[in-house]
Amino acid sequence: MPAQLSPESKAVVAATAGVVAEHAEEITKRFYPHMFEAHPELLNVFNVANQAVGEQPKALAASVVAYAVQLIDPNAPDFTPVMQRIAHKHVSLGITGPQYTIVGHHLLWAVADVLGDAVTPEVASAWDEVYWLFAVQLIAEEAKLYALGGIDPEHAYRDYEVADRTDETEDAFSLVLKPTEGELPAHRTGQYVALNVELPNGQTQPRQYTISGVPGAEAFRITVKKVHGGEHPDGMVSSWLQENAKPGVHLNVSLPSGDVVLDDTDAPLVLVSAGIGITPMAAILEDLAQRQPKRQVRVFHADKSHGSTALYQSMRGQAEQMDDVVGQFWFEEGAESAQTLQPAKGGFMDLADAEVPEGAQVFMCGPLPFMQAARKALLAKGVHPENISYEVFGPDLWAQNPDAA
Repeated sequence: MPAQLSPESKAVVAATAGVVAEHAEEITKRFYPHMFEAHPELLNVFNVANQAVGEQPKALAASVVAYAVQLIDPNAPDFTPVMQRIAHKHVSLGITGPQYTIVGHHLLWAVADVLGDAVTPEVASAWDEVYWLFAVQLIAEEAKLYALGGIDPEHAYRDYEVADRTDETEDAFSLVLKPTEGELPAHRTGQYVALNVELPNGQTQPRQYTISGVPGAEAFRITVKKVHGGEHPDGMVSSWLQENAKPGVHLNVSLPSGDVVLDDTDAPLVLVSAGIGITPMAAILEDLAQRQPKRQVRVFHADKSHGSTALYQSMRGQAEQMDDVVGQFWFEEGAESAQTLQPAKGGFMDLADAEVPEGAQVFMCGPLPFMQAARKALLAKGVHPENISYEVFGPDLWAQNPDAA
């Protein structure tokens, strides 16, 4: 049975949801510094880069508002898929129940701080109820995932050793990770793990990376691309891994997580990616080459250049083992000289003339604006919205409203 607000709180939330939504991002921007000042240890749990560019506050604000709206509006979109996605992200980071108490305290402080006198005791009580309905559902879902994975959330990371490393491009490299004790956890194709890296300043930072190899192996393969920050600093964790993650180095690795996974049907597949978003597509294609080589697959990928496309050669080898795989690549630079099976196209991806098989299941991974444009093009070609799944690196700013441009 879906969570329900008390009648008193429902009326208050309905009356104040618009005001809270209007100020939600401001509220979360006040919340994070206040919480970190009181609990600096949580800086080791939250991605500080996403804090710096403002993505985490936006994602939290969107999630809480969307959850509140579905509590008061029976016609609001089902929040369950978003809840499940958040739970998987949290499990990969080792989030625990007591941390929800800390978050709730400081989040509701921020609501009162931003909205001032508008937050009467009745308003505070109603939004406290919203938060705890949200938190309790997440805690329950996460407890189930921990139990299924046989993981104690207080010890969410295991020790792994880098067994091998392959430099894929100038900025991208693959790591083969083997647990130092015990068996490799089972995973499904498309899932990711978090690496919790201790940086030179003594701080630890988690980052999530797709498992770019197939289930059933004796080690995980992940593929990492160094993040060049541009106007922001370069990625702390990806830079550290590029410099230090060599055979023999030990890393803390989480339970495999993620709800965007390869199905076991015979439906045609369309794989749409950009940049390092190619990693789950490589895992999917390798899995299919082994288990379903007759399955119809269309691969569409956009990148800066052919030379910057990670895992291309391995994907080409997998495609050549299958009966019906067609790939199309778009490169911003050097498309005319790219050695791809099909002639590459220049510029950004344009799916207007792309062949999309009827009834296809679509997997997307890449920057959010890229996926929004790709989804719009696919819908225009008649793909059903429910057939489009996506994975996004970092906070999911789209899940609450995928139809937003």
